[in-house]
Amino acid sequence: MRVVSPRAGRRVAAMAAAAAVVVPGVVLGVPDGAEAASHVCPTDRGRIACVDLTRQRMWVQVGRRIVFGPVRVRTGRRGYVTRDGLWHVYWRDRHHYSTLYHVAMPWSQFFTGGEAFHGLNEPMSTPPGSHGCVNMTYADARRLWSVLKLHDPVKVFGRKPGT
Repeated sequence: MRVVSPRAGRRVAAMAAAAAVVVPGVVLGVPDGAEAASHVCPTDRGRIACVDLTRQRMWVQVGRRIVFGPVRVRTGRRGYVTRDGLWHVYWRDRHHYSTLYHVAMPWSQFFTGGEAFHGLNEPMSTPPGSHGCVNMTYADARRLWSVLKLHDPVKVFGRKPGT
């Protein structure tokens, strides 16, 4: 993490918060225990996965420190939106296979209903989107597997354009 003067640090944090920019290794400019706006994950829950549907990005933070990401994701398509809210990882399956959609879902970490973080062997820009899951590259899903644990909170917020 780069060290800057307190005054410059406050300006950078304020600009990043205003623009909803997430920078790895940077401490967010939000007071502990506060959720300043709907585009900011809670900082009072320890390790938490944050999914920004509007920007199609996800990251993990501990308090105000980003410890994973941000990475590009692909979320639910029209008719299969990824539900917003505060959830928890309730099941993990490294080699999951969906019998509903007949597709491999490696490195799956389920957090609400049938919605999960998991790897996908397609570019994240491939339309139209998922059936509600948070898709990411295999490499990102594998790295996320080592960061998130069972019962960790997951905050999903925003709205995917076109849904």
